Amino acid sequence: MSSRILVVDDERPIADIIKYNLEKEGYKVFIAEDGKQAIDATYEHKPELIILDIMLPVMDGFTVCKKLRENISTPIIMLTAKEEEVDKVLGLELGADDYMTKPFSVRELLARVKANIRRVSFQNNGLNGTGQLIKSGNLIIDLDRYEIRKSDKVIELTLREFELLKYLALRSDQVLSRETLLEEVWGYEYYGDVRTVDVTVRRLREKVEDDPSNAKYVQTKRGVGYYFRRV
Repeated sequence: MSSRILVVDDERPIADIIKYNLEKEGYKVFIAEDGKQAIDATYEHKPELIILDIMLPVMDGFTVCKKLRENISTPIIMLTAKEEEVDKVLGLELGADDYMTKPFSVRELLARVKANIRRVSFQNNGLNGTGQLIKSGNLIIDLDRYEIRKSDKVIELTLREFELLKYLALRSDQVLSRETLLEEVWGYEYYGDVRTVDVTVRRLREKVEDDPSNAKYVQTKRGVGYYFRRV
């Protein structure tokens, strides 16, 4: 079955170009032209991936992302016509998995789509499962079920957050550079924008740590990168 992708952009020529190229790759594509349509289409079509523009009528992309993240973990790639870093960081902090700045290369967009869809497929089909539970303190990482439990309570993570935590936890106490994490967890060259890792780590800490400002599990090695500490 073809993976379903929702493209949300009020600039119809851009949406049509993205749709055309995705359909050439075998994806089934739906288009929404404003924020409300985006939310409605997400629940109607249940896409495996959402490509979401920030500048939208009715409801902007930031608001759409925040609302969707209240209920779903579907990967979201945000599109922005702005170069301002604050837009990119805000999108990531609201739960986006990825972002691209317009104008962008169609080839690069397809690479990012494929990387995210592949991870969704692994999650849905259990292809990455090993039957292994990673336990540390009151935290349990279930690799087969893509589930995090803390003190027997399930913690909702996005797919990207889970992949990052899993990658670190499987290499406990090994310090990993931001560049390595970008390449291995995001699945493609990310042009050195290591702040993406920092924002995702911050989101992750807010969900799994008792005190995010004094992390117990996801540790920082200043000037080098991050590591997972078993406690």
